[in-house]
Amino acid sequence: MHYVLARITVKPEVTELAKCLLLDLVAKSRQDAGCMAYELFQQTQAPHVFQTIEQWKDRADAEAHMKTLHVGAALAAAGPLLAGVPEIVAYSRLA
Repeated sequence: MHYVLARITVKPEVTELAKCLLLDLVAKSRQDAGCMAYELFQQTQAPHVFQTIEQWKDRADAEAHMKTLHVGAALAAAGPLLAGVPEIVAYSRLA
């Protein structure tokens, strides 16, 4: 298994728009080959901060996901909404 965690911070005034974009991305990404799970979380104390937790069959599937049209469209749409660069980190499960 291959895991990807992404922390996305948007400008507070566009939180609801960003949430809609991210929910659409999640729905489409769950259909990608090798996607075992794709979850979206919103920080309770800072609602303009989102976290995705993705589980992929393998690294190749995660990399292929990043090249899909829906990821490209989401990145283009989210660009002006971001308050900073998203932090995206890949993990391997140990236990």
